[in-house]
Amino acid sequence: MTAKGPKASDAETLRTYWADGRGAAKIRWGTPGDFERCVQELSKYMPGRAEGYCNLLHKRATGVYPATHAKADRGGR
Repeated sequence: MTAKGPKASDAETLRTYWADGRGAAKIRWGTPGDFERCVQELSKYMPGRAEGYCNLLHKRATGVYPATHAKADRGGR
């Protein structure tokens, strides 16, 4: 972080950590409850905003948004 604020690379480092790195191992993307685990974990750091961020992380990590993933798990219903 610089005196002027975070750098773009800092944001990408966090996205990589939560989508592909050690944070992703905690969340276990692609397994049942992954979105809820993400929200629970990230709410510690961004209360009230974790759901939106986890929505984007889910897309990045799995290739689909959580609602699409849930619909597929229900057989398309």
